[in-house]
Amino acid sequence: MISQDFQTEIEFELPRGFSDSEGTLHKKGKMRMATAADEINPYLDPRTKQNELFSTIIILSRVVISLGSLPSINTNIIENLFSIDLAYLLDLYNRLNRDGSNSIKTLCPHCKQEFLVDLSPGED
Repeated sequence: MISQDFQTEIEFELPRGFSDSEGTLHKKGKMRMATAADEINPYLDPRTKQNELFSTIIILSRVVISLGSLPSINTNIIENLFSIDLAYLLDLYNRLNRDGSNSIKTLCPHCKQEFLVDLSPGED
């Protein structure tokens, strides 16, 4: 049974953002949970056979389902993200596919009480 708070998609906001050819900055997006095919199929791609690390680019291009007003996401977009944005998406990917959450457990340094922090982007 899947709990009511189980998420299969998470909204995010990149730290820097992707600038398209017109100079528009795209920061807000959405990522979905990975399927088995998302994690297996990249290893059939010749680019991954040349460099296994490219699998990360392919996987993220499959699971990032929106970014700003871009009509679609592809490997070229993911390849051209700033490294801080790539690291952010990898961390989000790992959290989402580990427990389906955009929250992390943390500990109050003063009272030592454990609590969850929601890492979803805030409202403007």
